[in-house]
Amino acid sequence: MDFKYRWKNGTPPSRDEAARNRHLLDESQFESKEDHRLAEEMARKHLNVPLTTQDEDLSILPKAAPPEEKR
Repeated sequence: MDFKYRWKNGTPPSRDEAARNRHLLDESQFESKEDHRLAEEMARKHLNVPLTTQDEDLSILPKAAPPEEKR
């Protein structure tokens, strides 16, 4: 099956590469960030790799209490 968008490096990435990289498609072919985001989601579904989430950059671990100030 052929995919209608241009891949970033000219060829579809392997599943391992796609899981590690944030962007899989050539960004110059899109007019808006929303179009690019939707196409990236379609590309991930096409390659059967996990979709990115908006909060993936946030730590899942709880934050430590701030250090107490010395007076």
